[in-house]
Amino acid sequence: MRQAETPETPSSKTYEWLRAAVLHGDVPPGGALKPQELAAARGVSLSVIRECLLRLVGEGLAERLPNRGFVVPQAGDGRWQVVAEARSVVEPTMLRMSIERGDLEWEARVSAAHHRLENTPGYEHEDDVHYSDAWASAHYRFHRTLLDACGNDVLLDTFDRLWTASELSRRWSASSHRDRDALTEHRQLKELAMNKAGEAAAAALAAHIIGTTNGLDNPRSTT
Repeated sequence: MRQAETPETPSSKTYEWLRAAVLHGDVPPGGALKPQELAAARGVSLSVIRECLLRLVGEGLAERLPNRGFVVPQAGDGRWQVVAEARSVVEPTMLRMSIERGDLEWEARVSAAHHRLENTPGYEHEDDVHYSDAWASAHYRFHRTLLDACGNDVLLDTFDRLWTASELSRRWSASSHRDRDALTEHRQLKELAMNKAGEAAAAALAAHIIGTTNGLDNPRSTT
């Protein structure tokens, strides 16, 4: 028997509204997220807005600065290189494990996730700045499926947290580098995984991750 869905609360609805505003670029990088103005715009209490803002901070979608309140992170902030560095260490290792442990069912799920990604339009309209939520969902599902045969729930939880923390950098990089051939990069990852080429797949994934932050300003020094 299907359980009844939990009713949405004012807090959860406000959180989704605020999260979408940040992800869709309604507030620019470095832009202030003023609790009083947001509360008035949404018709909710300050406590609800602050709760939502703190959730965004925890996800890396907002930042709390001393004497400045809440802001959207800067596009050139070194945090994106730090997150990408962590991902480029963790995810290739997970992919090697997944390729070693993955069975025929996993291969079918990877192929299906890639098919969905490849056939989901990146942008709803030609003049859109940010890619569509449908593509974002398909993109996450493909990467998550590539790794989920690793069999380690702690690593998969880490992936989920790092993925959320890097979502803004993906959107900003995609909007400024529309000529990047992500289609070919994802197809290569799928084919290497299907061919059980663990080391080559891991290297391709690391390059794929770093390629996103290379498209942002002020990269973190690696010296």
